[in-house]
Amino acid sequence: MKQFPIAVIIEKACLENRWASEKWEAIGVIPAFDAAVDAPPRRIFADDQREHFLAGHFPLQLFRDEVDNYHLNLTSPEPRVFVMWRMEQGADGDFAKPIEVTLSYGEAARWLDSGEQCDGVPMPPEIADWLGDFVNTHYKPAVRHKVKRNDPFAGKRPR
Repeated sequence: MKQFPIAVIIEKACLENRWASEKWEAIGVIPAFDAAVDAPPRRIFADDQREHFLAGHFPLQLFRDEVDNYHLNLTSPEPRVFVMWRMEQGADGDFAKPIEVTLSYGEAARWLDSGEQCDGVPMPPEIADWLGDFVNTHYKPAVRHKVKRNDPFAGKRPR
């Protein structure tokens, strides 16, 4: 198992909508080799319409049994880091707290299927290089077998 520490950038955007006053989403990740493991989220940007927060220290982990999903992600037109987050209530109000991160399409799909909030954010080049090394070492394309179809004329001689 290999790890790459990252921090997640979460955006809170104001909405002019009768049903919701704000929208939360993960918008990016950055390498976090020097970040404290239990550091609280901190605001890194704010204007009239939005705020950005840098949250956590999350270890991206690679597992050999997910290598097919990593390969699929890496060879897609826009490779992604997937961030699962949950709304939490705190002293300062609601906050979209990142819970887990992955590079696996399969894991992200399982999160979405179970009703979790999951955003895909662009994969930084450092992570793409690190993932590429892992995929190049462990990925083995599936062996393709010729499919035999039921042929009603198989074995009959032409007239």
